[in-house]
Amino acid sequence: MFRCLYCHNPDTWKLHNGRAVTLDEALAEVRPYAGFLRFAGGVTISGGEPMLQAGFVGALTRRIKTELRLHVALDTQGFLHDTLDDAWFDPIDLVLLDIKHSDPGQYRRLTGQELQPTLDFAQRLVRLGKRMWIRYVLVPGWTDGDDDILKLADFLASLGPAVDRVEVLPFHQMGAHKWQALGLTYELADTPTPTQAETARAVALFAARGLPVPDASH
Repeated sequence: MFRCLYCHNPDTWKLHNGRAVTLDEALAEVRPYAGFLRFAGGVTISGGEPMLQAGFVGALTRRIKTELRLHVALDTQGFLHDTLDDAWFDPIDLVLLDIKHSDPGQYRRLTGQELQPTLDFAQRLVRLGKRMWIRYVLVPGWTDGDDDILKLADFLASLGPAVDRVEVLPFHQMGAHKWQALGLTYELADTPTPTQAETARAVALFAARGLPVPDASH
């Protein structure tokens, strides 16, 4: 699966590192807060990658939607979408889609996987009538090139109003200790956090293509 160079949760790479729960147990954790969550945004299914546990996640989102009547968001990079039929996405109201680079070669070096499935997923979401928030991590020396940002911005603009928001997320070192604890080599140990000016420039490039981009500096 993905082995992103800037991953801040490398502990999720092993599928059995988490806490096993049943569907009923998962619903029981959410149910007491359902009244509040209806007004506070709903439930986001994240990971790791939720589609790696598609059977469980699909059943969970359906029960959250039908039993608790909550807004459901899916946080994903979309790589595995073609293993699922359209109906799997019925309970999903919003997709938080992580697109890590616009250049296929750089994407492969950064993640270990191919870019095209994620782009195909974005276009599929348009067909399904799903809303998207795009997340783009700004990594100095990797994802901060103007041409690369504009190439992605052009693709996102082609998706039309399905893209509700583009979030530019400045790279940080908060997960570095996890790599060390797991005995993994962290190639970005010397990579700085982008400055406020660098982040603002990336925001401006997305905005120049008419995309809705909040100011990440605030």
